[in-house]
Amino acid sequence: MRRILIIGIFIISTTAARSQSTQFSSWLASFNTFSIKKTKLSIHLDVQARSTHEWREFQTFLVRPGLNYHFRSNMIATVGYGWVGARRTLDDVTAYLSEHRIWEQFIVGHKLDFIPVQHRFRVEQRFIGNPVVNNNELEKDGHELTHRFRYFLRGIIPFSGQGAFSKGPFAAVQNEIFLNFANTDAVNGKAFDQNRAYLAIGYRFSPRFDLETGYLNNYISGRNNAFTNIHVLQLAGYVRL
Repeated sequence: MRRILIIGIFIISTTAARSQSTQFSSWLASFNTFSIKKTKLSIHLDVQARSTHEWREFQTFLVRPGLNYHFRSNMIATVGYGWVGARRTLDDVTAYLSEHRIWEQFIVGHKLDFIPVQHRFRVEQRFIGNPVVNNNELEKDGHELTHRFRYFLRGIIPFSGQGAFSKGPFAAVQNEIFLNFANTDAVNGKAFDQNRAYLAIGYRFSPRFDLETGYLNNYISGRNNAFTNIHVLQLAGYVRL
């Protein structure tokens, strides 16, 4: 787990040092799992809202439902749909345009001593709208289909130092890397898309509910040599019913 923490700090420091464009944002997120009794199935739903630079307006709304299949208690496969409403600007005209996603993922978990660790492998098929200005309004004219792979690693460190963790404070360390493949010209023209490194402090109120807040560094690679470094304050809740 110490290696994960060092890697996360290294990514945060190096991306901040190389940043061409720096922004400050806040994200609110709710991650929910609803079990379906007497089956190996459950419902996944996460809902998020993200602000623009310096918290002036809402930048992104995201709703992502999915259907989980639990092979084992530590192995879960999911298929789902995602709707993303993002604020976009073209020729100084701004509007919210939607992106639709189909996604598949596999999660496997294990423990390092008393620390639960989760690996998530996700593939997304992204239907990104083509923005056009019509009568001084931003509209969507068709879409581009592109694909993205995401690898997510997260560890939860109970302050109690005990393996049986059902209540109490904890720290969370995670990192996620995004890689484009197939029709990369529709996005930034590169395989590397972005990286998100995150450090948080949280409290587990019960085995069914966690609340945490922390700092997330979102490093986004643009076209050519452009890149953006976003400093994010995140508040997230986790519900397991």
